[in-house]
Amino acid sequence: MPYINLLPWRETARKELQQQFLAILGMLSAAVVILLFLLSVYYSKQLEGQQYRNNYLQSEISILDQRIREIRNLNDTKADLNKRIELIEQLQESRNLGTEIFNEVAGMVPTGIYLTKIEKKGPALLINGKSESNNRLSNMMRNIEKSDLLEAADLDSIVAGEKDAALLSDFTMTVSVKKYVVEDKGDKK
Repeated sequence: MPYINLLPWRETARKELQQQFLAILGMLSAAVVILLFLLSVYYSKQLEGQQYRNNYLQSEISILDQRIREIRNLNDTKADLNKRIELIEQLQESRNLGTEIFNEVAGMVPTGIYLTKIEKKGPALLINGKSESNNRLSNMMRNIEKSDLLEAADLDSIVAGEKDAALLSDFTMTVSVKKYVVEDKGDKK
């Protein structure tokens, strides 16, 4: 008689295959877990390295920002000093301006005109005086227009003299000074 196996070999074979499948599945899941752990460690190290580089760059940027602020402060100080130097140079150039104005006015006043008051108001001179004739006054205004120091002569008023000095007329004139120093804040020197 032939050999007949009555044992449930198919079930055992199926169980063995199932056990092999579960073992392979367990090994693969363990390998995947280990691989994920290794990837996590690798990327955390990469992240730590990048964070270290970012912190280093941030500290260097803050140092450079501080240096930039110092440079800006130095530039502002330099600009202030340059303005002061320019103002001092202008003042140095115009230190004799009062004397020059008096010399210029003395040379421009023709005979027959008598100055009673010269007042400086900012960049302008207010001149009061007496004149024997209007022609002499117009000659004085022409002389002022030819001047290198004075300009824009403007005759404000001419008043005929009183009874006792009927020959002389009172006049008021405004003249601008060309060489005039102005500070930045609008103050006039």
